[in-house]
Amino acid sequence: MRTVLFWFVLGAFYTATAALAVYGVHLYALLYLFVRRAKAVRSRQRQSLEAAINDQRPDDQWPVVTTQIPIYNERDVVERLLEAVAAMDYPRDRHEIQVLDDSDDATCEVVDDVAARLRLRGSDVQVVRRGTRSGYKAGALAHGLSIARGEYAAVFDADFVPPASFLKQAIVLMEGRKDLACLQGRWAHLNRHESWLTEAQALGIDGHFAIEQGARAWNGLMMNFNGTGGVWRRSAIEDPKVGGWHGDTLTEDLDLSYRAQLAGWKLDYCLDLPCPAELPGTIGALKSQQRRWAAGSIQVARKLLPRIWKAPVSLGEKVEATLHLTHYSVALWMLVLAVAARPMLLVIAEEPAFPQWFWVAWIGIVISAIAPSLTYAYARYTLEGRWSALATIPSMIVLGCGMCVNNSLGVLRGLLRFGGEFVRTPKSGSADTAKAISRYQVAISHTWAVELLLGVYSMFSFILYVMEGHRVFSLFLFLYALGFCTVGWMSRPLPRKPSPLTAPQTPPLLPAQIPQIESAVGD
Repeated sequence: MRTVLFWFVLGAFYTATAALAVYGVHLYALLYLFVRRAKAVRSRQRQSLEAAINDQRPDDQWPVVTTQIPIYNERDVVERLLEAVAAMDYPRDRHEIQVLDDSDDATCEVVDDVAARLRLRGSDVQVVRRGTRSGYKAGALAHGLSIARGEYAAVFDADFVPPASFLKQAIVLMEGRKDLACLQGRWAHLNRHESWLTEAQALGIDGHFAIEQGARAWNGLMMNFNGTGGVWRRSAIEDPKVGGWHGDTLTEDLDLSYRAQLAGWKLDYCLDLPCPAELPGTIGALKSQQRRWAAGSIQVARKLLPRIWKAPVSLGEKVEATLHLTHYSVALWMLVLAVAARPMLLVIAEEPAFPQWFWVAWIGIVISAIAPSLTYAYARYTLEGRWSALATIPSMIVLGCGMCVNNSLGVLRGLLRFGGEFVRTPKSGSADTAKAISRYQVAISHTWAVELLLGVYSMFSFILYVMEGHRVFSLFLFLYALGFCTVGWMSRPLPRKPSPLTAPQTPPLLPAQIPQIESAVGD
């Protein structure tokens, strides 16, 4: 007799499978949309980028730009960032640098020393301190903008090192488009080759920036500012219909992006405008970052999806926005699939017809599993002109499976509450293979024990599926087992070491010491 548990397991398994298939097809669609427009748009943008380098207009004819640098306890990297921003090729009397410093440690002293040194060189550097972290990053940006003199506002987080040409090129791309609220540049990588962990992250980020952002921006779909490495038109942020920066979600950048587009402004993206950044070098830092992004994106979905579906935009824009804002739910569906796989064997045994339907689920899983690998492989081909991602895809898949628990907790947090503390991702100052140790550590996540238990559970399920003859599907359970065990083991508590705040530190590389990040090549 079929019990409630029978139907619950069946429903959970097929719901998760269907959801993953939908997001997999979504990635195929984005890949198609990118390929469809990339050649023409990139050709046009490259002409503008080249024109910006050769632009010889008088200094007083460039618009005033305020570069905002929101920081909180970033002693390891703030000097590197400030040196890079001050070295940007833009008229100094038209470039205001705002250090929005909410720090409560020795970072304040470093900021003051570097700012004083840069002022002696002729840079306009203002250190802005609020005395409170109200609104976190969004609050800092809003406060800075209220006293800024720029017509445009560039934003760079502490782990970024903008190239000298970034600002001029971005302004040239924006100037002639009065309806353009924001231009997002591509995130490149300072420490991609530091470890397998950073290699896997770099590939995932390349998929977003080399495929997804272009697909949305260049096909009239709503896209997002990624919080850094981009330039905003001040009048767009201050538009009463937009409402400025809000601090009620953990992803203020995503929130502002969609509110601006709902108010009629446009956002654009330039793949050939790279801005290198430091990738999280430890699993703890990565978990903290991903959990915040997952919670924040779901918070924005709760906040804005009702408005989006009532807005006078096309059905395609509404569907894309929905899939975009809820994308982190993939982690939750993957977790459901991993847990439901073992009891599904009992369901199959109870109903002889189910094995045939089981193959339908298998096809859906294959569709969803191949999509990220294909998208990320093509992203790296777009950037480098070769299929260099193939060797990294297995580690990216293992990492993605292992992060399911962490990201699912972020999704649930986003569903249950708005706001929350903005826990910044620790940076160390690493660049290329020059690895540094951060002075700051994230709190130990207790999910490591759950991840290890799920790893053992998935391995047990894998063995059972092999014994029952479901060898193809068992491959996914093996990847789950490997991913959960890897991430759980890397996240386990380790014996305490001397505080990094007092231990000798490897000084971060300054901009002149960092390998040059080249623009993307290929078509």
